[in-house]
Amino acid sequence: MKIGIIGAGQVGATAAISIMQKDLADSIVLVDVIEGLPQGKSLDMLESGPIVGSDVMIEGSNDLSDLKGSDIVIMTAGLPRKPGMSRTDLLKLNLDIVKPTSESVMEYAPDSILIIVTNPLDIMTYAAQKVSKIPPNRVFGMAGVLDAARYRTFLAMELNVSVEDVSAMLMGGHGDSMVPLPRYSTVSGIPVTEFLGQEKIEAIVDRTRNGGGEIVSLLKTGSAYYAPGSSIAQMVESVVRDKRRVLPACAHLTGEYGFNNIYAGVPVILGRNGVEKVLELELTDDEMTLFHKSVEEISGTVKEIEEQGLL
Repeated sequence: MKIGIIGAGQVGATAAISIMQKDLADSIVLVDVIEGLPQGKSLDMLESGPIVGSDVMIEGSNDLSDLKGSDIVIMTAGLPRKPGMSRTDLLKLNLDIVKPTSESVMEYAPDSILIIVTNPLDIMTYAAQKVSKIPPNRVFGMAGVLDAARYRTFLAMELNVSVEDVSAMLMGGHGDSMVPLPRYSTVSGIPVTEFLGQEKIEAIVDRTRNGGGEIVSLLKTGSAYYAPGSSIAQMVESVVRDKRRVLPACAHLTGEYGFNNIYAGVPVILGRNGVEKVLELELTDDEMTLFHKSVEEISGTVKEIEEQGLL
């Protein structure tokens, strides 16, 4: 199992060490345009192998051709958000990175599964699939696992229970328009609505929506990477070990929830073939309205960039 990671920044490097520690690959190649950066980080991680008990080979490269033969490619390359910058502000800048990089993935690893992490996530996942032409079930985005982890964390903190007993589900776009689903969020199978009132749940939902921005405002010179890196590793584990985990992911819709040929956050079964199935939940009228609003925002942005010839 060979895993390629494009982008040796904080998210890419954290994903690499998480994958290494979970022993999910025989080899990992970390690729970045900055000379010395992927080589130095890879060597540092490799030297931790004797301590953590890992024989995973990690190499750094400045050449995308070294992705050749990768079974999974993870795209983290892109500019991070800075204070005051929305994910949409990143759109044009990161499209210029994702488009040529996706072409390289198709050239060197056409049979790979492609996991997108670059923001704005939903748009970049759509762009990567369209440019690479890799089958849609093998191109998906990491956002829902991260958002759900934040949601679970805040719920566990409020209820003073173990995060292991908290399960959460959310849908829609990554960011301000995400749609957390309290009815499908539980503590050991008990809906969180049995523990918390509507006002408290809404406050937790709001904090979840702004989870990334909260970290950006605190760090001031960067964005989150520990939780994103761990989230990537969880998705990789479900694929590599064919665990068929039910996870929220940015996946291609083909009629589900009334949408066609668009990427959005939905619950999926994730296995060896990528997205094995998109699960359609029974939503209330209010939940469906919020989800449609979220996906329509994504569709509107896709239409706009296509009309401008950016994609």
